[in-house]
Amino acid sequence: MSEPRIAVLLPCYNEEAAIAATVAGFRAALPGADIYVYDNNSRDRTVEVARAAGAIVRTERIQGKGAVVRRMFADVDADVYVMADGDATYDAASAPAMVARVLDEQLDMIVGARITQIEAAYRRGHRFGNAVLTGMLARLFGRSFTDILSGYRVFSRRFVKSFPVLSAGFEIETEISVHALELRMPVAEVATPYYERPEGSASKLSTYRDGFRILRTILQLYRIERPVLFFGAIGVALALIGVLLAVPLVITYMHTHLVPRLPTAVMVTGLMILAALCLFAGLILDTVVRGRREMRRLAYLSHRAPGVERREG
Repeated sequence: MSEPRIAVLLPCYNEEAAIAATVAGFRAALPGADIYVYDNNSRDRTVEVARAAGAIVRTERIQGKGAVVRRMFADVDADVYVMADGDATYDAASAPAMVARVLDEQLDMIVGARITQIEAAYRRGHRFGNAVLTGMLARLFGRSFTDILSGYRVFSRRFVKSFPVLSAGFEIETEISVHALELRMPVAEVATPYYERPEGSASKLSTYRDGFRILRTILQLYRIERPVLFFGAIGVALALIGVLLAVPLVITYMHTHLVPRLPTAVMVTGLMILAALCLFAGLILDTVVRGRREMRRLAYLSHRAPGVERREG
């Protein structure tokens, strides 16, 4: 019976104060795993400290967490992937149980939902924004996770190798969640402790800037993945405006058999044409999306389910 190859992926930017503890934590929790630290142009001693701690250190020059995840998923070969941040805030001791569950239940992703009582570890603004975005994702895609912005996740190989990373920054977690929901992958979520950053480590997340980018990503993914609903809603809105503008014209015409406000009539005609175009654009794009989704599903199915080797062994 062959043991699964486990890779721990730690994207890092200026984490000199925390990366050694992070690597040591995952080394103790998963002694047989390969631990990769991907540095993203750090200006401190992150690379030296991570290498001294025993991690395999690589560099991604394109700035942004999404770019780092894209590189990690492309370069690292394993059966199970554990992804966390390099700031020592995620509970490494939870990793073995998460990995075991992925293998035993043949899941493609487990999300570590953050649980903490420390205000400084998980600020109220971030909690509120996470709740709003999580609720929006559930409304748009039918289901969701309780913590879509968690950076602590365990993946199967077939998830990692079928995921076309497009995001550039911290919105990558949202894109990962949508990918799993769209392909209806078997996923789970477990509560994991979340700790305060060690002294000397600072958060790189901007509440408003990154929150706006995540919101924009959700809307863009909705436009891409649900074109009929997205463009159909625009078409319905345009048609309603056209009808409201047309009602006085129709009443006037019925009484006088004249159309005195010709510009309004032209505007109504244009709005109805645009509404029809939006509807047909949504229908056409829906066919394209179905084709893209089928290709992603085939790429996903080209890899074996996690834990199959265990059973066959």
